[in-house]
Amino acid sequence: MKTVLCYGDSNTWGHNPADWSRYDHTIRWPMVLKEILNRGYPPWSPAWWVDEEGLCGRTSCREDPVEGDLNGLRQIVPILESHKPLDIVVVLLGTNDLKTRYSPCPYDIARGVGRVVTAIQDSRTGPGNSSPRVLMICPPPTAHSPVFQPMFGDCVELSKQLPPFYRRFAKETGALFMDAGTVIKSSKIDGIHLDPEEHRKLAMAVTEIITKR
Repeated sequence: MKTVLCYGDSNTWGHNPADWSRYDHTIRWPMVLKEILNRGYPPWSPAWWVDEEGLCGRTSCREDPVEGDLNGLRQIVPILESHKPLDIVVVLLGTNDLKTRYSPCPYDIARGVGRVVTAIQDSRTGPGNSSPRVLMICPPPTAHSPVFQPMFGDCVELSKQLPPFYRRFAKETGALFMDAGTVIKSSKIDGIHLDPEEHRKLAMAVTEIITKR
């Protein structure tokens, strides 16, 4: 049985933009990923195990002066150690780095996620103390919405500039890469989170990548 760790923010946690609740396990993309990967296998003997590690507000490597300890780089190694051995780690971070409090630029956001990828590769938490494979996902562009405007400002155009920088750091680190914006869209409700159908689309796209490499 192979093990996948999904490491991300509120969109991995399963934030529901409609009512701010948490989607249940039938909707959240890591759990949909688990369902898809194990089709054709009996429930008592799955081929894949999927661990969810989503945290609302998690950044790539930035210290949040308002919301507390949400630094994804600092948190990653203990989390890897608690779930090892890991065959692949899927990283979906960067949306929270768009917040105006960080004065972000697309290069720095992608580089921060690249540092998380490198930490995973250096962790030796794969089978036999090897390095887990990493899938680095660039989050989809945000959408215009007044809900998070005080926190994120007008970040839509900035979010659209991220993919080439993510691709660059994925190539430099040897990670697999996916531009989520080619597959899914942020919800029109709040401009940041994902509607249920987008979770399934994302899970299907991740499945295609990690099972063909």
